[in-house]
Amino acid sequence: MTKTVQFTKMQGAGNDYIYVNTILYTIPDPSAASIKWSSPHTGIGSDGLVLIGKPSLTSGADFSMRIFNADGSEAMMCGNASRCIGKYLYEKGMTDKKEIRLETKSGVKILKLHIGAEDKVESVTVDMLEPRMNCSEQYNEKVGNVLKAESVSFRGTFISMGNPHFVIFVDDIKNLDISKYGSILERDEAFPQRCNIEFAQLMEPGEGEKGNGTPRIRTRVWERGSGITMACGTGACATAVAAALTKRSGRENNIVMDGGTLHIEWSEKDNHVYMTGPATFVFEGTIPLP
Repeated sequence: MTKTVQFTKMQGAGNDYIYVNTILYTIPDPSAASIKWSSPHTGIGSDGLVLIGKPSLTSGADFSMRIFNADGSEAMMCGNASRCIGKYLYEKGMTDKKEIRLETKSGVKILKLHIGAEDKVESVTVDMLEPRMNCSEQYNEKVGNVLKAESVSFRGTFISMGNPHFVIFVDDIKNLDISKYGSILERDEAFPQRCNIEFAQLMEPGEGEKGNGTPRIRTRVWERGSGITMACGTGACATAVAAALTKRSGRENNIVMDGGTLHIEWSEKDNHVYMTGPATFVFEGTIPLP
């Protein structure tokens, strides 16, 4: 008899993953499961698979997460997924804490839950820790910050939020072929572990949704291992940091992505990046192990 597991599909700003509580269920081959279940036509359909589990004894965390992209590769971290985990843990009664320490492959992240009506999690702020601009295992600086995709040159800024990002500011994001250029740049020789590629453009005052005076940056993402996604939490953080470093904006921004807006603050006090945004349940079910 084929063994089945219970899953929950959640999304944060349109970045959707399949969540499994591995305290209850064992996933022997999460890479294979992510590939099979992420398929939009023959599976559940998602950007990947997230496993929620117990932390290591030495981490000091409350819970742990592992994340696998739609192509089966394991990622270091996902900001949108971590917010969803905060909502999952609280609303399913796995914790009553409103501040949760979550172990990831890029360190322990602190999730601050913002509780609204009927004791529901309305949004989550994640301490994404400090950005890194020098990370030799993820970025070969000798290649330089101008990369070519076919005959087009792109000048960008490398930022590591635990996982690698290359942020490119452009003049016409609406008409740029994100799929074409993102897929090429992801595998550029500058990135030993491949890379997430962000294409960004400053929005005019008053354009799009209200930002309460906070600068807004339109961002589209080509995620390593998943392709175009509706949003990327670490990518939003990297975009905000790159905007500040290149003096395009200050240290607080609203990053407007395909699936929604994330508020990012790069704190001067501790140099940490704080990301705030929504998390939403989509549906639940059971599925056979591959």
